[in-house]
Amino acid sequence: MKFIHTADLHIGKSVCEHSMLDEQRFILASILDVVKREKPDAFLVAGDVYDKSVPSAEAVAVLDDFLVRLSETGTKVFVLSGNHDSAERIAFGGRLMADRGVYMSPVYSGAFTPVTLKDESGEVDVWMLPFVRPATVRACLESDEDRAQVTDYTSAMRMAIAQMKLTAGRRNVLLAHQFVTGAERSDSEENVGGLDNVDASVFEGFDYVALGHIHKPQNVAKDEAGMARVRYSGTPLKYSLSEASHKKSLTVIELGVKAEIGLANIHVREIPLTPEHDVREIRGTFAELVSPEFQRKQLADGFKLDDYVYVKLTDENDVPDAALKLRGIYPNLMMLDYDNERTRNQKIVVGEGKAEQKTPMELFGEFFSDMTKRELNEEEREFVRDMIESIWEEK
Repeated sequence: MKFIHTADLHIGKSVCEHSMLDEQRFILASILDVVKREKPDAFLVAGDVYDKSVPSAEAVAVLDDFLVRLSETGTKVFVLSGNHDSAERIAFGGRLMADRGVYMSPVYSGAFTPVTLKDESGEVDVWMLPFVRPATVRACLESDEDRAQVTDYTSAMRMAIAQMKLTAGRRNVLLAHQFVTGAERSDSEENVGGLDNVDASVFEGFDYVALGHIHKPQNVAKDEAGMARVRYSGTPLKYSLSEASHKKSLTVIELGVKAEIGLANIHVREIPLTPEHDVREIRGTFAELVSPEFQRKQLADGFKLDDYVYVKLTDENDVPDAALKLRGIYPNLMMLDYDNERTRNQKIVVGEGKAEQKTPMELFGEFFSDMTKRELNEEEREFVRDMIESIWEEK
């Protein structure tokens, strides 16, 4: 059985105050072309369908058109809600759309009913687990004993998956939207420095786990035979400069026969996606960047002048109206910054290592120490820890 996996469409997103809707329409049309060519049995969207929980009318129209055109291909469509989505809005009309082969994830209730697909090799159960937090899972548990077991994101996911009654002999595919430990993040993703980590071991027993939330395509767990079982498809578009080097793609999964003991054979490949406009950084002096020679080199290297461009000027003095002048050449200028001796001397380094690899407690401790020139005492540390936990539980 063949699946195509994508995620994190973020329909309606703006980057540097620039609407990405036209770019999203273009890439969704490209995805439809791939679906028509590949003829998968099912198309999986693993969360963050919209960029906001209350999307604009225009964003809703873009998704509506995409789903209608997908359903016309005869492909089953599974749409999961992510942390950017409103689970209730994604679920609305789901029972009606299921009659057209479009399955919208319901609001998390602790109860799961898979959609069963069939091919010549047997049945495949497709499960959808929308983005959840520990508090969400605890609220749907009946006993104090079960609630006490949910202490973090890994235990919350383990408890939620335990409610799924997998049928022996069937292949099982799961859509989920969480941060799995070890995945490489990007600047355009929301994170809290490690509190939301989920261990990949919670997904044992599934033949394939289609993940969303992380924007770079990557495998995060393989079986003993080296087959990719838990994977992020990544976003179909680049949504920050940190994603400029990403090779955006769709993930194609082909599930073979279920082994008597163990999981089904699986083959995973990528189909590259080419955006209408790429994301890149250019740097140099103002005179260099506006010179015809530099522009000719850009074109010779395969770039387009109307790509989404982030500019780093190396002039020691600010250039008057630099952004306005540069937009005459680079119409999709996203951001302009300076990298010179003055700006480098102004940078303040707090702590060592990447912020995304640190917990909120570590980050606050470094900030407190930098501001007060002393360390947190134990009473202060306990107070801050409680505040962080309570804030995160309410998100």
